[in-house]
Amino acid sequence: MSQHNCDLLIVGAGMLGLAHAWAGAKRGLKVRVFERSHTPLGASIRNFGQALVTGQAPGVMLDLARQSHRLWAELGQAAGLQLKQQGSLLFARSEAEEALLEAFCAGRACEQGYRVELLRGAALDGLYGGRFAHHRAALHGLDDQQLYSREALPQIVDYLRTLGVQFHFSTLVRDVEPGSALTSTGRFSARHIVVCSGHDYQTLLAEPLAALQPSVCRLQMLRARLQQPLDLQHAVLTGLSCVHYGAFADLPEAEAIRAQIRREQPELETHGIHLLVSPTPHGELIIGDSHDYGSDASPFNAEGVDDIMLALAEHTLGGKLHVLERWQGVYGSRGPGPFSVLQAGAGVSAVLMHTGLGMSVGLGLGERSLSALLGEGEWPQASVA
Repeated sequence: MSQHNCDLLIVGAGMLGLAHAWAGAKRGLKVRVFERSHTPLGASIRNFGQALVTGQAPGVMLDLARQSHRLWAELGQAAGLQLKQQGSLLFARSEAEEALLEAFCAGRACEQGYRVELLRGAALDGLYGGRFAHHRAALHGLDDQQLYSREALPQIVDYLRTLGVQFHFSTLVRDVEPGSALTSTGRFSARHIVVCSGHDYQTLLAEPLAALQPSVCRLQMLRARLQQPLDLQHAVLTGLSCVHYGAFADLPEAEAIRAQIRREQPELETHGIHLLVSPTPHGELIIGDSHDYGSDASPFNAEGVDDIMLALAEHTLGGKLHVLERWQGVYGSRGPGPFSVLQAGAGVSAVLMHTGLGMSVGLGLGERSLSALLGEGEWPQASVA
């Protein structure tokens, strides 16, 4: 062991990279993490910070989300994260959306053990002083959690440093091979190398990654403040999310929602818009999002897309919004499954997400991948059980 700079070398300080680093540090491994930017700046800090169990499709994604739920509670306490654990609220705005939530609660939720409750009547009217009483129903996902990613990830880095993890920021990893990595500050040797490079498919392991035929998804995101303050403690979604998330999207009732969208607001489907809202610790709200797929992320945002999202948010939240900040989220997408785990050579692996669900399943995926790397378990497979 002494001939190696470390036991575990990780490329990328996003959610998956930090998940693997934490799993290694807990096992007493000597861990180094390399990140090309001066701080995490990729998909993991541009997102909503929603760690959702409720929305995950039955099978491996639901299993990973449930494992991640437990790990978030552990990491949140250890690292001092401001982790909201009150759950999520998915609001039904139409008869079709309410019918889907009813069917989900009566069927799949019972069969698969989703911890949810359907709120209507007085229970719905009592939420936040009646602020959401104009909706037909709300699905309360009891196991869903949320944090402010742009603050939480640096906190996790600081915590991992206390466990002995060494970070090399502003350092590009130029090449990896069995036993070593060539970086912009020199060559480092390692017993195990894990590449968690997000949507960068060309810098490292370009040939095996190309075989996955992945693409990139670009999102338009906003940070805003309500003119009428709302001390929101839940992650918020609407029935529009039911045609996007695997827990709901394949239910027969989802087709009525799709038909309604195409009939009344086809631009929602055109731009892949479904409303998500997350509170920050500072009384603001993160709002989005849209979905634009391609081989590269266009740098140009469409103001009309932001206008649609703001209108949806103002209706859902029952108040006018003042925009403070706009940005693009970017993540890897549309690979052969929701994630990929590649063994690219002896002691060299790559773990990549192909959806925007890294916060929901990343901790569990990192734990399982490292367990397999050390011969303690099986490699996770992105197949539906």
